[in-house]
Amino acid sequence: MKQVVQNYKSGELALLDVPVPGCKPGGVLVRSAFSLISTGTELMKVSEAGMSMVGKARSRPDQVAKVMQSVATNGVPATYRKVMGKLDSYTPLGYSLCGTVEQVGPGIDDVKVGDLVACAGNEHALHAELNWVPKNLYTPVPDGLAPRHAAFGTVGSIAMQGVRQGAPQLGEVALVIGLGLIGQLVAQLLTASGVRVVGADPDPARCALAERLGAAACGDPASAAVEAAVAELTDGHGVDQVYLAAGGGSNQPVELAARLCRDRGRVVDIGKCRLDLPWNAYYEKELDVRFSRSYGPGRYDPSYELEGRDYPIGYVRWTERRNLACFLDLAARGRVDVEPLISHVADFDDAVETYQRLKDGELKAVAVLFRYPGPAEDPAEASAETPAPSVTVPEVRRGGKASTPARPADAPVRVAFAGAGNYATSMLLPHLAQRDGVELSTVVTTTALSAANAKRRFGFKEASTDLDAVLDDKSVDAVFVVTRHSSHAELTRRALLAGKAVFVEKPLALSEDELAGVLAAVEESGNDRLQVGFNRRFAPLLQEARKKFGTRTGPASLRYLVNAGRLQHGSWYLQQGTEGSRFAGEGGHFIDTASWLLDADPVSVYATAAPGNEDLNVVLRYPDGSTATISYVTTGAAGFPKETLDLVADGKVLRLDDFVRASVYGRKRWVSSRLPKARDKGQNAELAAFVKAVRTGGPMPVPLESLVATTAATLAVPSGLAGGAPVTLARAR
Repeated sequence: MKQVVQNYKSGELALLDVPVPGCKPGGVLVRSAFSLISTGTELMKVSEAGMSMVGKARSRPDQVAKVMQSVATNGVPATYRKVMGKLDSYTPLGYSLCGTVEQVGPGIDDVKVGDLVACAGNEHALHAELNWVPKNLYTPVPDGLAPRHAAFGTVGSIAMQGVRQGAPQLGEVALVIGLGLIGQLVAQLLTASGVRVVGADPDPARCALAERLGAAACGDPASAAVEAAVAELTDGHGVDQVYLAAGGGSNQPVELAARLCRDRGRVVDIGKCRLDLPWNAYYEKELDVRFSRSYGPGRYDPSYELEGRDYPIGYVRWTERRNLACFLDLAARGRVDVEPLISHVADFDDAVETYQRLKDGELKAVAVLFRYPGPAEDPAEASAETPAPSVTVPEVRRGGKASTPARPADAPVRVAFAGAGNYATSMLLPHLAQRDGVELSTVVTTTALSAANAKRRFGFKEASTDLDAVLDDKSVDAVFVVTRHSSHAELTRRALLAGKAVFVEKPLALSEDELAGVLAAVEESGNDRLQVGFNRRFAPLLQEARKKFGTRTGPASLRYLVNAGRLQHGSWYLQQGTEGSRFAGEGGHFIDTASWLLDADPVSVYATAAPGNEDLNVVLRYPDGSTATISYVTTGAAGFPKETLDLVADGKVLRLDDFVRASVYGRKRWVSSRLPKARDKGQNAELAAFVKAVRTGGPMPVPLESLVATTAATLAVPSGLAGGAPVTLARAR
């Protein structure tokens, strides 16, 4: 299928061939009929992409701050790879469309194949021929409403949420500053609510359009006409509400709002304009400044948008989905008229040219629609289906089949990737793509564009959304599972049963049942070719320090401080209900490192947590009496190194400082090079060891028993927290 994409680094726009998205549970696959270009939001993104790197940095100081923090934590080379990888990738455009349901996923019962729906979301309602859309981001289109009009649903919801924030009442007067697409819709919604509207925009054509659609008066904000209209309609008191629907870097809108708003009036920001509030003006009138967050309650909440958990109507009357349905109802009943807003309808094949004309100013438009071709005669390409206080350390049992499949010694190792997110594209694929003897066969993702991006950047032969086809492909030697945590165990189990060598990023499993399922696949198939991405034991600096420390004779004490820091709002790592806790996802790294340094698997786990935050202390006990204390904290200083480690035994101390410096104190003192080095946490060496094992048929880099023990110890932490006592890790018999 085709999708509109943009490369943020080069500014290139393209109509790209990408795989058809799979129809996952909790949503529907929608074939687009019309999608709407947001001439404000999307053109701003297109314009930013055309800037120089300095211009991009100036336009997004928030992202610059993130980059600087990443440099402090991960070093310049790793940050550079990550940033350049993110910039030099295709990103999608679009977030408002109408189309027909082509496939219904499990758990959906409110629509059926062939129904017309309006869809929302900058990850789900894209300018693409097919989109997978979760339940709370689509709604059926009312009878009689044309698909081209239903495509306005999302931008209509944005305007509606802004109006709701203004809380208009019958008979009030409102000022709408900025009469682009959102401003036009805000003006119509206010008029439908019994509010008299004054519009302000420097474009006479937009002013005339707003007046034709119900505004009482409109004019250039720099002229006296707007101020005179406000004075006449309000008897000189000023408007009750001001809606900022303008963009750009001028502070004129907020200054005009203060001048024309009445005492204790309301100012609602909907667009993205400069907000240097003149303190005296806003203070003296005690103006109520409000922000409108996109489509309404539910926006940016993964449990609502992705998991389909609705908010009770008694507590949240107007959610994203209810706003979407309400706007469509108003349009169907003629209370809102979007047809006059349509300046141009372009065929989807002309998408790149259309964006270029808009960017160059050749095409003057309030709203532009893409019109898509009808359903293909053979819908087979869109029919991909997605299938629907003691902890026992499971025993590893291998079946009778040969665990190492025969393969030609001189043949390249053919690799498939399930997932192509930030970690895969910044820490794994750059190493594999330049490694001799490795062939990147197929990349599989749930979103078609991310697969196409990975194919283009790293040279995969194929991009797909169909994992079953990859597992059935006899030519694929190894599968990398680098998806979200909740899918690791199941995808690993399926790949093992398919006879593939598997590299799965941590964690291997989020529950004892998931771990048991993986081991059952090993026993059933006889395939034990498994590696978990515990890369720190492969870090060259730590390997060298361990060698300098030498053989240990007595018990050791190990302290590992992990200054994890706080997660940003909206991070999927916060979805603990589905993705597990942060420690469940990351703690295996540190347990594995401690066990490798102590050359044993833990026999008990004791965990305590600081009240009110996620700071953990996990104490591991080992068979010879050694202990390892892992302090996993989120409340530390951002400028402090992320990982520091001390190992004390036999009158010696090994010290690691965030994979930049290492030292060993004993009879002789050894200190690593003082020259600045990039933080090498072992990914490259880990991948080399895995590829070698697959190519030669030799043992995997880490014994399966060790991977299981580390996973079981990680899973024991919640039990230890709940029970307040050490949890014995009992070996299965």
